[in-house]
Amino acid sequence: MVRGWWVALQMLSDGGTALLKPGRLVSGGLCATRKNLFHSSTVLSGYLSSEVRELQGSAVKMSEINMDNLDEKQVQLLAEMCILIDENDKKTGADSKKNCHLNSNIDKGLLHRAFSVFLFNSEDKLLLQQRSDAKITFPGCYTNTCCSHPLHITSELEELDAMGVRRAASRRLEAELGIPMKQVPPEEMTYLTRIHYKAQSDGVWGEHEIDYILFMQKDIEVNPDPNEIQTHCYVSKQELKEMLKKAKNKELLITPWFSLIAETFLFKWWDNLQNLKQFMDHDKIHRM
Repeated sequence: MVRGWWVALQMLSDGGTALLKPGRLVSGGLCATRKNLFHSSTVLSGYLSSEVRELQGSAVKMSEINMDNLDEKQVQLLAEMCILIDENDKKTGADSKKNCHLNSNIDKGLLHRAFSVFLFNSEDKLLLQQRSDAKITFPGCYTNTCCSHPLHITSELEELDAMGVRRAASRRLEAELGIPMKQVPPEEMTYLTRIHYKAQSDGVWGEHEIDYILFMQKDIEVNPDPNEIQTHCYVSKQELKEMLKKAKNKELLITPWFSLIAETFLFKWWDNLQNLKQFMDHDKIHRM
């Protein structure tokens, strides 16, 4: 069902006329445009620990596929090693981000661990991002604050209280949105539950993840990397509902995982930001 819905949306990208243009207001919410974002061309290693850089430098055997037309920086990130898991979220090994996101491997059952961060400000508004056009999967799509993967390194493999995943989230919030890690420490993130979903981005690339849902409420500094994010904005519940309607009317694109979460759990959680403990479920994996 998700795959069919996404293919329909992807058909819009050929003409591009239905996409929300950078600089346009999103249902009354102010979005920062690519033109307003000044970000140095800092290489990825500036964000990563020495442990991660060492991992990236190691030899990685990856499937042969033509990547000549892909963004150079995003291609470099494909060498990162993701955590392979079974359908019960038990570690089974490691493989490159590239191999984990090829539909040919996903069709064979390759599954990896991921996370989705939902960061709210003191006005109870949710920070959204629009993925840059350089992204290999789901470019130009609106999504929740940050979506990425813990790496197969000691600090991000720790499973007690999902600490490894939360450390990865702190790292990626800085790498993508420029939020200082000291402002988003892992200890301040609330781990709610996990979802298991699969979705194709195009004929080559896709997602197949068990996604850890992380919530946080805090006023933070944002200075996005334009290679990762082309716009960002804070939205109210009503503004997000209007965006979801636009997506259904094919007026803008939203990532499939964000759409799934928004249509099922998000607004119930959002209504209870001060009492999220009642929704914590670390035993169940929601199959979507």
